[in-house]
Amino acid sequence: MKTLANGNICVINHPLIKHNLSVLRDEKTDGEKFRAALKRISYAVFLEASKNLPTEVKNIKTPVCKCECESIKEDLNIIIAPILRAGMMFCEVAQEMMPQAHIHHLGMYRDERTLQPVWYYNKISEAPKDPENTYVFVLDPMLATGNSALDGVGNFIKKGIPQENITFVCLLAAPEGIKRLSSTFNGVKIITCSIDKELNARGYIVPGLGDAGDRIFNT
Repeated sequence: MKTLANGNICVINHPLIKHNLSVLRDEKTDGEKFRAALKRISYAVFLEASKNLPTEVKNIKTPVCKCECESIKEDLNIIIAPILRAGMMFCEVAQEMMPQAHIHHLGMYRDERTLQPVWYYNKISEAPKDPENTYVFVLDPMLATGNSALDGVGNFIKKGIPQENITFVCLLAAPEGIKRLSSTFNGVKIITCSIDKELNARGYIVPGLGDAGDRIFNT
């Protein structure tokens, strides 16, 4: 794990992550192998992304004796928000690891001419009753221009959820996307497996891995 200067950007640096990233980047990797490698990475990503969730002490009885244990606070409101469609691959693992979480889908696609997100579905209907006790994980494999990330994160901030309670989870990030998201919402945490070199003229991450959604769903 490597935390960058502002303390809210974390790059997960691990041999298994690097190995599976090489599988994902390879243009010869088919859809089945791509999804399997992404799923393996997802477990490591969410261990890191969820490490600051508040816990509480409970008294339990093991088969041997009574003891105190820590568990995630029961009254915590956890929201998993995948940006459709590629974010759904992260969502499967996130929901498996945090089964108490609520799933809020964010449907948007990128206008290839303007590179701006176009919304077609938003599951966020109303503000949570206790925003200070709400923790959000916005999921998208790629943080490229930062436009979709900005819209996705901004939706929750408008509902009164503190920036410090929001984590943006991605597989790859471009410096441009990181700068845009972190300069607009400097309290939001960014978890990624790699910060790549740059964006090309089409707004794709270089070296990147192509279009994550197309490779996940064989489209």
